Amino acid sequence: MAPITESVGSGPSEADFEGPAFVLLDDAEVPVTIALHGMVQPIDGVFRWYGRIQPSAELDAAIGTGNRPGRLRTSFGSADAVFGDRDFWDRYRVTGNSRPPFPTPFDSTVTDNTEAPR
Repeated sequence: MAPITESVGSGPSEADFEGPAFVLLDDAEVPVTIALHGMVQPIDGVFRWYGRIQPSAELDAAIGTGNRPGRLRTSFGSADAVFGDRDFWDRYRVTGNSRPPFPTPFDSTVTDNTEAPR
């Protein structure tokens, strides 16, 4: 099996971000591999992101039964997250609100008096 490389945008998995990350819980910093998706909720306008973390014995020891708050860090940034229960494939679900730890289409920089697209 080929290693997953960091990618942003649509690809074979159609994840918004797929690749290496770190789960930060209390004093633990656990390396993981993740696939994340995100979208703006039309009713409240909040950007919500979610995904799955590949199985990891080290993460099992740090999270325990799941449903723990912490942070998720990628090479693009970090964000508060909630780490949920494991699914049938031993992957933890991760969810967050607001700015995600990966780039979005809303991350444009305006310089030199250029207006941002509307």
